[in-house]
Amino acid sequence: MKRDSAGDGSTVDYRLDEQIGFVLRQVVQRHAGIFAAGMDSEITSTQWAALAKLHERGPLSQNLLGRMIAMDAATVKGVIDRLTARGLTATRPDPVDRRRHLVALTQGGEALVLRLLPRAIRITEDTLAPLDGAERVALAGLLARLC
Repeated sequence: MKRDSAGDGSTVDYRLDEQIGFVLRQVVQRHAGIFAAGMDSEITSTQWAALAKLHERGPLSQNLLGRMIAMDAATVKGVIDRLTARGLTATRPDPVDRRRHLVALTQGGEALVLRLLPRAIRITEDTLAPLDGAERVALAGLLARLC
């Protein structure tokens, strides 16, 4: 709908459904529903991000882990505290810098990741199901440029 937004007779054509932020929020909501159903409430998406990155990279400082999974310090601390309480992660002093602690998967955490990996792959497939292979590659590339 066109509106006189400046009070000078000029118009701005703004449709919410065409705004990238609105569309991205809808995509995130759709993916969150697929994730919740696929993980069967076993783990949250933020917990999965931490576990998957630790599985991929090995022990990391909490600060670096947070940066790698796009979480602020307070959020990643809460996530790690909950995972540690469940026996899925543990912290230990960094052998190179004793002032820093590393977060690592426990045996239970590693076992959980290995058990959930097929579900995580399926969740990605279900999220991208409407797209063909070339569209998936193009979308991934475009989204990476926006990060």
